[in-house]
Amino acid sequence: MLGVMPFGMVFGVLGTEAGLDPIVVMAMSVIIFGGASQVVFAQMASAGASGLVIASTVGILNLRHALYSASLTQYFNDLPMRWRILLSYLLTDEAFFVSLHRMQTQPPSPFMHYHMLGTGGLLWIMWQITTAIGVGLGELIPPSLNLGFAIPLTFMAITLPLIRSAPALIALIVAGTITILGQDWPWNIWIIIAGIIGMVAGFLAEQIMPKRESEGGA
Repeated sequence: MLGVMPFGMVFGVLGTEAGLDPIVVMAMSVIIFGGASQVVFAQMASAGASGLVIASTVGILNLRHALYSASLTQYFNDLPMRWRILLSYLLTDEAFFVSLHRMQTQPPSPFMHYHMLGTGGLLWIMWQITTAIGVGLGELIPPSLNLGFAIPLTFMAITLPLIRSAPALIALIVAGTITILGQDWPWNIWIIIAGIIGMVAGFLAEQIMPKRESEGGA
C-alpha cells in the first residue's frame, strides 16, 4: 500500500494536468487498472496522439501480464472461468509478486486464489481512492515531494526477496541491463523484451549451473 498510495495520487494529478476530465481519469483507473499504462495513456492523450496509437502502446505495455498469467497457470488452472476472469482483472505487478511469493512458500491449498483476490481487491480499492485524491488535489501537491520515487522502491521491496538463487540473480541483471539500454525503444517494447530475455537467461543459467547451486537458498 505504501507504494500504491503515492502512485495513484501521481496518476490523478497527471491525468488532470493532461487536460482530461476528472470522470475520464477515474474511469481509466476502474477500466484499465494499470498504473504505468494509465500514465502513458494520459501523457499520449495530452500530446494529441490518435486513439489507435494510444491503444496499441497501452496494449504492448500491458503484455507483461501475459507473462504473469503463464506463471500463475499452475495454481489457477482448475478454477472456473468466472474466477479466472476476475483474477485476471485484479492482476497487477504488486498483486502478482506478493501472491506468487506466498504460493511458492506455502503448502498447496485449494483456497490459494482467495489470497490473490484479497491482495488484488485491496490494491484496487486503494488505487481508486488515491486516484480520486490526486484528481481532487491536482496542482496542490508540490513536485518537491517527488511521490513518484515510491514506485521503484515498491518494486524493489517485492522483487529482491524473491532473488534466492544464482539463476534468478542472472535473470534480474540481464533484464535490468536491457531495461536501461532500451529506454529509447518505441512503444515501450523494452518491457516485454527485457522480461523474455531475462527469463531465457535465467533458464539457461539454471541448466548450466549445478542443480545444487541453483537450488541454494530455496
